[in-house]
Amino acid sequence: MIFDLGAVLHVAVDLLQWPVIAALLLLGIASVLDAGMALGERFGGIGKMLPLGAGGVNRIASQRIARSDLFARVGPTLGLMGTLIPLGPGIAALGQGDFLTLSDAITTAFDTTVIGLVIGLLGYLIGRFRRSAYDDALTLLENGTTDA
Repeated sequence: MIFDLGAVLHVAVDLLQWPVIAALLLLGIASVLDAGMALGERFGGIGKMLPLGAGGVNRIASQRIARSDLFARVGPTLGLMGTLIPLGPGIAALGQGDFLTLSDAITTAFDTTVIGLVIGLLGYLIGRFRRSAYDDALTLLENGTTDA
């Protein structure tokens, strides 16, 4: 029995395309919701956390900043996966003169790249925004004030 590892690899990679696109869309929705939560934190939400003390605020800050960092890293990674997966079959179609399949593959590749980069940018900006807001809150707590 001859086992073609290349064919198995191509099938495995092709099976990843739709889960990657679905994960990108879900991550995009989650990052937009997280941006709304970050705005709420910045404009009043963190002030309501101050009675928890520095330890409580720091624990919450760490969790929420970690989530933003996750978006900043995973979004572009999934975008790159979504770029490379359809390009293999697209280039193979080009070799056979099938320009319709090639154009569909390139469109999918560029779309997933853009979505992944937008998710990464949102994650980065939200993370910076949160770091600044929580640093301000922790400074208030260290100075002994709770007026946010």
